[in-house]
Amino acid sequence: MRKVQNAEQLQMKRTDQVQGWLTRVQDLEAEVGELQKVKSEHIENLCLGGYCSKSCKSSYEFGKEVGKKLQDVRTLKGEGDFREVADRVPEDPADEVPIDQPKIVGQQSLFDQVWRSLQEKEVGIIGLYGTGGVGKTTLLKQINNNFCQERHEFDYVIWVVVSKEAHYEKIQEEIGKKIGLFSEPWKNKTREDKRKDIYKVLSKKKFVLLLDDTWKRIDLSEIGVPLPVSLKNESKIVLTTRYLEVCGKMKADKFIKVERLRAEEAWDLFKENLPKDIIYCHPDIPELAKTVASECGGIPLVLVTIARAMACKNTPEEWHDAIQVLQRSIFEFSAYTLKILRFLKMI
Repeated sequence: MRKVQNAEQLQMKRTDQVQGWLTRVQDLEAEVGELQKVKSEHIENLCLGGYCSKSCKSSYEFGKEVGKKLQDVRTLKGEGDFREVADRVPEDPADEVPIDQPKIVGQQSLFDQVWRSLQEKEVGIIGLYGTGGVGKTTLLKQINNNFCQERHEFDYVIWVVVSKEAHYEKIQEEIGKKIGLFSEPWKNKTREDKRKDIYKVLSKKKFVLLLDDTWKRIDLSEIGVPLPVSLKNESKIVLTTRYLEVCGKMKADKFIKVERLRAEEAWDLFKENLPKDIIYCHPDIPELAKTVASECGGIPLVLVTIARAMACKNTPEEWHDAIQVLQRSIFEFSAYTLKILRFLKMI
């Protein structure tokens, strides 16, 4: 039972064989308990130093029953040597993540390239890099969600947002939740113990680890993630980062740049996030809207945010004002957030 309880704290499920054995033990304990209740009565009937009984037939029947129960106990003990007492609860290999743009505007060929790379045996780590807001996270979400739809042989598809701080304990907990380790007792373990637990599970599995928003090198061995090259089971790691050098420091086997959208693709994305009645409410607005879209520099996040901000602007004057605001804004896409905030503040 101690083994079972320890396993269940790790979100495992006792096997049917173990549960059946425990049920038989409980039934036998109840039967022995009934014998214990009448034991004193039979002891009182003993005489001549315990070699005889005042009620021979009754004592004989009682002794026979006790002997049978002792044999049942010996049998159960012999059958109770289980190598494994619990199994991991089977889960879906991938969990779908919410995505703001279900359609990949201008990124279908890039998606296909990444998906093909995941099938290549010699590719263990893939690095997706590009400027902020260019669509790296959207692309990675599309990859994750495609595992929910396509047949594959991976045991786990693990989604982790790394972020600028890159707290190893937080990354361990996200991985632990997916692979069935996370529990209150496990949460209170040391980072080193968690590392050992994660490695023990992942080293025996075929997995995909998706690391979003990676700002610097992550020492995967400190987290407990075995490198795909060490496993030889075609596990994969895909990371997104703004910096090409991070891909190098993470020893990526393939570097894939996520480019800004071309003019036509940018206009398609902008138009997709703008109500049609706004575009065609005045004959001048379509051309003005194209100018606004061109001022967004092919950055999907900027295009989507500004299109939605313009969703209630139905006069040419308002669109002219928006163009002037965008043209006055700092057009430095490493600080693309500043551009969006200035725009939203002034319209």
